[in-house]
Amino acid sequence: MQKICPFLWFDGRAEEAMNFYTSIFKDAKVGNVQRYGEAGPGPKGSVMSAAFQLHGQDFIALNGGPQFSFTPAISFFVNCVDQAEVDALWDKFSEGGEPQGCGWIKDKFGLSWQVIPTALGEMLQDTDKQRAQRVMQAMLKMVKIDVKVLQQAYDQQ
Repeated sequence: MQKICPFLWFDGRAEEAMNFYTSIFKDAKVGNVQRYGEAGPGPKGSVMSAAFQLHGQDFIALNGGPQFSFTPAISFFVNCVDQAEVDALWDKFSEGGEPQGCGWIKDKFGLSWQVIPTALGEMLQDTDKQRAQRVMQAMLKMVKIDVKVLQQAYDQQ
């Protein structure tokens, strides 16, 4: 296991979340699922925690109860190679989820994801500050990031 691992708190949906996330990403693995025993605190046999991996990143999902929920203050940034990958991930996270804006989307569990094409970062880091600013202004108007619109803003004279 890696030294630092995101530990995600769910209200009875840890296994469902693990299965959802591992179905979305191509390089994903389901790990160990631990179940409550006689001592509880959950019902015997129900899932206590579920370990999984997305693109080499370890995660642990815990059925911790209703005391805590996710906020956009913590999100997972997904660096997408192109618009097709952005679209595919966006479609999956949209199932029961809620688009937030500027490439952010809250999934059906309330966890926030940033679905961002690498082209955005490249354009924003351009040494031509006017080009970078046009891209930023275009991005701020978007919900799902559209590489073609970003490119048009970038190329504008």
